[in-house]
Amino acid sequence: MLQARSEGAVRNETTVERTSDRELVVTRMFNGPAHIVFDAWTKPELLKRWWAPTSFGVSLFECESDLRVGGTYRYAFGRDPNKPEVFSGRYIEVSPPSRLVLTQLYERMRNAGEAVVTATFEESQGRTLLTLHQLFPSKEALDGAIASGMEHGMRETLDQLDALVALLR
Repeated sequence: MLQARSEGAVRNETTVERTSDRELVVTRMFNGPAHIVFDAWTKPELLKRWWAPTSFGVSLFECESDLRVGGTYRYAFGRDPNKPEVFSGRYIEVSPPSRLVLTQLYERMRNAGEAVVTATFEESQGRTLLTLHQLFPSKEALDGAIASGMEHGMRETLDQLDALVALLR
């Protein structure tokens, strides 16, 4: 479990906004440089420390990533490694430490199709603004993601990432 931020540290908030029938935009400021946030977002050994929401009693027990254009990734998480929840996809654009574009498929619901996620990491004065544009294949796919509780899980995991960035900087 990651340690809570130190006394007097700025409390960073996550904003989640549905901007169209198919798009969700998530923003979050981190108290660290873009290269650290980007690394935490892309390196398996760091992803395992923050990616799964701990309050759900789950962990990221498999994390494979070939971080290059055309490369693939696979994240398996849950309570039971024998019955994993899996997200997978491929990298469309990799521009460390400022931009990452990838497809995202929730394997349990393959028929819903792939989302396209564009992550930008904008550094200013030692802090990094992460903006995620998630374009879902249909209104129904986004509605289903929201109904699944993904917003709560995303907020918690970004809090966990914030704590990790504080440890790494």
